[in-house]
Amino acid sequence: MSTHRTPLPGVGVQYDLATRGGRHLSVVAHEDGRRFVGFYSPEDPDACQATVELDSDEAARLSELIAPGDGANGLPSGELGLDLVTERVPLGPESPYRSRPLGDTRARTRTGASIVAVLRRTGAVPSPGPDFRLEAGDILLVVGTREGAGEVADLIAGA
Repeated sequence: MSTHRTPLPGVGVQYDLATRGGRHLSVVAHEDGRRFVGFYSPEDPDACQATVELDSDEAARLSELIAPGDGANGLPSGELGLDLVTERVPLGPESPYRSRPLGDTRARTRTGASIVAVLRRTGAVPSPGPDFRLEAGDILLVVGTREGAGEVADLIAGA
């Protein structure tokens, strides 16, 4: 059995699994939460026989069916009742927060979602402080409810 992880810039990540029985499966995890499961021919491991698209809820349910029991935090899956998402929010040249400190957004106070990192051409900035100056082209990594992350996107866009 072997696994391989391949980053797909602008899309997400592809995970490949070769089973002990010689089968090849892949999962493409899109940044928007969708998942595609691919099944490959045993005779030609590069020939995809079928794909199945799963939304984030379906992927989570399939994961629970395959590996039931404890979640990553040691508690049964879903026990905390959290519905958190991670979203990438681009900061465009027209954003009212371009060239301003992150703290000016008051994103967490206004939306309940947190900006946990800023991705910049020069690299990632994890846990940026309120004095961190935003630039056009930055990608804000936002964690919160789907609604809160959407509100951050609207806020950053100036909507």
